[in-house]
Order: sequence, then C-alpha cells, then structure tokens
Amino acid sequence: MSFPTTSPPLARALAERNYDRPTPVQIAVLADEAVDRDLLVSAQTGSGKTIAYGLAIAKNLLGSSERFERAAAPLALIVAPTRELALQVHRELAWLYQHADGRVVSCVGGMDPRREQRELAAGAHIVVGTPGRLSDHLRRGHLDISELKTVVLDEADEMLNLGFREDMEFILETTPDTRRTLLFSATFPRGIVALAKQYQQHAFRIEVAGDEGGHADIEYRAIRIAPGDVEHAVVNVLRFWESPSALVFCNTRDAVRHLQAALLERGFSVVALSGELTQNERTQALQALRDGRSRVCVATDVAARGIDLPSLDLVVHADLPNDAEVMQHRSGRTGRAGRKGVSVLLVPPARRRRAELLLNLSGTDAVWGTAPQADEIRKLDHERMLKDAVFTEETTSDDLVLARALLAERSPEDIAAALARLYRARLPSPEDILDPGEGSGRPRDGRGRENARTLRGDDRPAGPRSKTGKSSSRHGMAEASVWFRAAIGRRKNAEARWLLPMICRRGGIDKRDIGAIRIMDTTTEFEISERVAESFAVKIRRPDKEDSIRIEPMADAPQGQVPSDKRTHAPRREAGDTDHSARRGDEARDPTTRKQRGKPHTDGGSKFGSDPEFGKKKHRSKPGHTGQPHQASAWPAQGARGKKAKKKRRG
Repeated sequence: MSFPTTSPPLARALAERNYDRPTPVQIAVLADEAVDRDLLVSAQTGSGKTIAYGLAIAKNLLGSSERFERAAAPLALIVAPTRELALQVHRELAWLYQHADGRVVSCVGGMDPRREQRELAAGAHIVVGTPGRLSDHLRRGHLDISELKTVVLDEADEMLNLGFREDMEFILETTPDTRRTLLFSATFPRGIVALAKQYQQHAFRIEVAGDEGGHADIEYRAIRIAPGDVEHAVVNVLRFWESPSALVFCNTRDAVRHLQAALLERGFSVVALSGELTQNERTQALQALRDGRSRVCVATDVAARGIDLPSLDLVVHADLPNDAEVMQHRSGRTGRAGRKGVSVLLVPPARRRRAELLLNLSGTDAVWGTAPQADEIRKLDHERMLKDAVFTEETTSDDLVLARALLAERSPEDIAAALARLYRARLPSPEDILDPGEGSGRPRDGRGRENARTLRGDDRPAGPRSKTGKSSSRHGMAEASVWFRAAIGRRKNAEARWLLPMICRRGGIDKRDIGAIRIMDTTTEFEISERVAESFAVKIRRPDKEDSIRIEPMADAPQGQVPSDKRTHAPRREAGDTDHSARRGDEARDPTTRKQRGKPHTDGGSKFGSDPEFGKKKHRSKPGHTGQPHQASAWPAQGARGKKAKKKRRG
C-alpha cells in the first residue's frame, strides 16, 4: 500500500528516503475522519509516528501551496520529553519539509539559549523543543506564537513521568485556542486522558494495536546468568549477535561508567550516554554511532530516549528495568519501521521472578536460555570469516604481486594461519560463562523455609528453635567438598558475617554450597561443595571491583585436630544468631549425626576419624574462646568447648 495523497514536495522527500509503505499509525492519522481534527493517538515507539504527525499537519501548515512563504512566526510547535528525542524529531521534519522550503528550529536544554533566540528571531516554520526550554522562551517573549496553527505533544506520557506537567499546561494555555492539538502517547494513563479533555476539542482517538506497532519485529531473549557474570554476559551477547550498532542499558550513571570502561578494556568501540554528559558530548557520542566509529552505546533510560539509529539491531538490558513500560521503551530502540531486532534481558537467579513479571505485564513472550558460550562464538567467527568482504572484493594488481611474494616465501598453510590470526586479533575475546541453572533463586527469609529444607534432604523434626528456622549445610558438608584459603584473617578483622557474602559474590555460588569456615590469624580456610568447586575456582581468579582478597585452592584438606591457640568459625546465619554457636559445633561433617546434638562422633564416619582424639567431648573451655560473639565451629573438638561455654552463658 502506498502513502495517501500528500503534498508533492513531501511525496518527493518520502520517495528519496524509500518510504513506499506507510505504517498503521501513518495510515490512521491520514484517514479522512482524522483530517483537521484534534487527535489522541496511542502508538509505541518505533511505529513511525514522527513521520505520521509530520504528514498530518502538512495541510494545516501549507494549505493548498506547495512551498512555504518566507519564515516568520512559527506555524507549528512540537514538544518532546528529552533533548535526544527533540533533536531526532528536528532531523526527521527537516528532511521531510526540505523540498517545501521549510525552516525547522530546535530549542532544547543544554544548548546555547542565545543562539536559539537569534534563530527564532530570524523566523521559523516549525519549532521543536523540550517543555522547559520552550516555556522559558515563551515567558521571555522570544517565541512568537501569534500565527501558531498546530501543537504536537510527542510521548506525552513520558513528559508526565518526568515531571513536565506544569510546563505542558503552560504551553497549551498560552497558545491560541484555535490551534489544532495532536497528542501522541504510548499509553493512556489517567493524567493523559485528563489533559486531553481539558485542552483538546472533540478529539479523534486512534489506538494502534500492540502487534501492529513497533514491537512486532523484536525478538525477546531472557538469559540466565550468575550474579557476577553480568559483564562477561554482555561481552558474549555483543560478540554473538555482532550487530552493526547495539545499545546496552544500565540503571545508574555509575553502572554506565563501569560497564563502558570494561568494554573498552576488552577492545569494543563503545560510547556512553548518561545525564552527567554535556549536550556537546552527547551529540558527539551519537554521531560516532551513526558514522560507525563506535558500535556499542552504554546508556541510562532517560539519556537514550529518542535515539534512532538505522543499524541498531540489538538491545541488551544489563540491569533489569524498573517496570514493563520502561522495558518496552528500551526495546523499542530496535525493530523500528519494519526492521528486525533482538532485545536481551540478563537475569541473575535472584531477579528471575522480577523478569517473568515484567514479561507478563508487557504481554511479551521471551525465549529463555543461557548466555552464548565461547565455543559457539568461535564457531560463528569461523563462519563469518569465510563470508568476510575481504574475500569478495575485487583483487588489484598490487594485491596479486604481494600474494605471489608471500607464496614464494611461505607455504599456503602459513599464510592462511596468519590471516586467521589477523582476523581474530581485531575481535574481543569471548568469556567463559557458567549456567546458574533453571532455579528461580532461593526462598527468602520466612517464606518457603520448610520446603527448602525438604528439598535439601534435611529430615530433622521441625520443632521449636531458638532463633531462626534456617538450615545450614555450613555446619558440615553432607557431600564431597574442596577446601580453599583466603588471604585475610583475624588480624584484619575477618568475620564470618561479611566473609560469607563475599565468597558467594566472588565465586557466583549460593551460601548452601559453603561448608565450614575457619578464621586464622592471617588466613581463612573454608570448604566448598565439590559440585561447584570447579566453577568457583575459575571465577575467583577474575579481578574483582570491590576487593582484592586473594583466594586459592588448598593443596590438602585441613587436619582433623584444630590447634588449641586457633579459633574456628562458621558463618552466622544472621547478625543475632550467637546462641547457635555450640549447637553448630556439634553438627560435624557426618550427616548421620545431625539428630545427635551434643553427642561425640564415635562411628568414624568423618574423614578425620583416624585421629583418636578427634570428636571426643571436652569438658573444659579455654579462656578467650567462650566470649566470642560470633564463634560457630564446624569442628567437633572445638564445638564441644563451645557447648560448655553456651551452658555457662545461660547460667
């Protein structure tokens, strides 16, 4: 279907840009029943709405003429929520009205207001701007609205969310009552409906169905990742899809800075967009994306509003958005105007339920899976190399001379191997990533505690407990384990309450995978379930942005007898669980003794059973041990002393 009849200059501009098939929203606003009426339009980002209202207001601006008269007072006012969107609208309308001699002026925050004042004084047919800056020019008398024929509010719902309601109302109240008002919004919340009733006259309502909007061509992927694998997952996702342009979203400015630095270090051409940049820096960053000097943009939500890159095929949510509408706005940067796109959500186990809720609220079906693996990416690199343009470009005489010289000196295999190395050298290396599994994350404090205990095979009776009902395999691993050593001890204030989350974060594991923790003077020894030990050993070798504590595997497991001058610790469940220290000490490595609290281990089930003294109950406690507020031992000899101290505390 071709565009409905439009002004010849506009039809010429559309043809030059290969606009031959209108989108649903463009057809709707140009229908006979919408002509010369106020419009209330619901359309998603990327649906072609900028061209839609550009064509819809043409008759109001040009009338029966094909060209504008000399620019004077503006005829149309376009209001957009952010600088990037306003500048994008300015560019779109500039080429759409170029053959009609239209003059389009932008007025946005962050730009020189005196230059804008001079441009307004020189005359304009269309003015595009942000609410705050347009209000300033109106109050100062720099913007003449005496001839204004139409006002367009683009993404009005976002302007309300950003707190521009007063500026919007001021603009609508100041402009002539005879104007035509077009209001575009992705959704129709109560505030938008009230605004339309107050400032529009018998508005014609247009709603473009979601599957006909800008998101029908977006493929959603939800990728399970370990908590510490966000950066590595972003690297592999970017390498796997190899989009000409990609947009990575973070929730904070600090996260944007950190991720940009990490990607630059790995060899990506990347720019950042956040609220702390000046307008000039933001313009330069966007220009680098448009001309291909940069391939990746890391941005916050507000900074990325209005970005429209022709080659943007990939959006990555490094941080999950706060609500479903934000997720759609983010994803709407790709899959625009009929192009295909991919939107990837990175989901740690603790955020899986949140991700599922976002997808359900937005009515989006996502394909769940794991992050692309290094082997998959290398295989794709091999296929892409064989299809590279270097093999299809025309060979020059100079190329042939150099090729013959190389063949005279080297074998074809050596030359091909060198070419492969050169090709790989320009590509960032993929990362090794482990799948955290299908689980949705551990149950929170009071919820699902009994179920979690059942799933772990803990058949202890659910009787009254002194503090909390959480079970803990840290009292002694019921499965095979591997020991590790951390280069920090009591002399540097090492405590189980912060060592435990640090170990989980560094190794990407759950606290249930950690057994006993022994804090020495200068080091700390702890055991990890053999099931996750291999992946743990890989992850702890990576640099950590929060601490520099060295963690390494131990060559041998600790001896069964703990020296008398050393204190052993197991991490507390919560800050106040000091009463559990003795009971924890009785729960040794053999799971068959869990019900025999306070009794010595005499069955030899422990791998330390070869020591005749190990596991015997002691009836004395050394001074200095009974008063430790965080003492919790996974070693029977120390546990017995802990139990003695516990009785003393209870009187």
